[in-house]
Amino acid sequence: MTETWWRREEFERRREILAMRARIIPAIRAFFAGRGFVEVETPALQLSPGMEPHLQAFATELRMPGETPRPIYLHTSPEFAMKKLLAAGMPKIFQIAHAFRNGERSATHHPEFTILEWYRADGGYRDLMYDCEAVLRAVLTAAGSNRFTWQGRACDPTRPFERISVGAAFRRYADIDLLATAPDPAAPDLARLAEAATPLGIAAHEGDDWEDLFFRVFLERIEPHLGIGVPTILYDYPISMAALARAKPDDARLAERFELYVSGLELANGFSELTDPVVQRARFVIDQEKKLRRYGATYPIDEAFLVALGHLPECAGIALGVDRLVMLAAGATEIDQVLWAPVHSLPAPSN
Repeated sequence: MTETWWRREEFERRREILAMRARIIPAIRAFFAGRGFVEVETPALQLSPGMEPHLQAFATELRMPGETPRPIYLHTSPEFAMKKLLAAGMPKIFQIAHAFRNGERSATHHPEFTILEWYRADGGYRDLMYDCEAVLRAVLTAAGSNRFTWQGRACDPTRPFERISVGAAFRRYADIDLLATAPDPAAPDLARLAEAATPLGIAAHEGDDWEDLFFRVFLERIEPHLGIGVPTILYDYPISMAALARAKPDDARLAERFELYVSGLELANGFSELTDPVVQRARFVIDQEKKLRRYGATYPIDEAFLVALGHLPECAGIALGVDRLVMLAAGATEIDQVLWAPVHSLPAPSN
């Protein structure tokens, strides 16, 4: 494919949106600086790119003089490095970084994208929820818009946000008692969820696990209702989906994790951070085994990260997709519209 995004007539169609992007990025920086956060920069090259089973990293090779070359990866998120800075004593930090995920390409996914992450050592996931409310309003002002829109669905972040637990959302939109499908919270029962999903006409596929069916129900019956009219904060995920979040002190079946939805589009994922390296290692091992079974490969555990976890204070952190945020502010339908130079347009190399 011949690269054409830079041609003046094509670029002109995106100029107004890119001007909006150029206003939004400084507004984000000003927002966090005004609240006492320090902007940090961490390397994109990491020994472990992230442990989520379904994320695929870009791999390369690190060659140091006098040393044997070793694998290294472009990070899927700056999370591990930023938490090490928290362990080092930085109390409130943020970063606007490029992140990289291979095999992801759609109207809302791009292999190289811009991510905003912030961490605070003075609170938990509910504090992040309030941060989300304020930053979305600041971005809307910078964009000069009065609402967010995506696929014709409008959302007004100046109004009070909706907050609903994952369990309540499954009951409301799918008539499923989600926790009843996980008598062992750490090992939810696929058969029980499949039985509960049968009236919806949603079935498990060969090779599925409980989480696969969870997402099939979620994407079809629940996600389209989230963030319509006002942003939705979907909180308290089952503990089996905790990732790097801590368990709720008053209900160990659940994790202090939430996602933010605007106009039906997922925008952010935040946690009260797990600070127990033993529990986190066990989760990483499970993730490695799942990735190996499904994709035939896995990534190494960042041992220094696990050591750093033991030095973390009580804290919370969140990742927000900046490109998607610009899409919402501009009413764009595809991520390419908000990028200065889309990767997918790179031409095949000549011989």
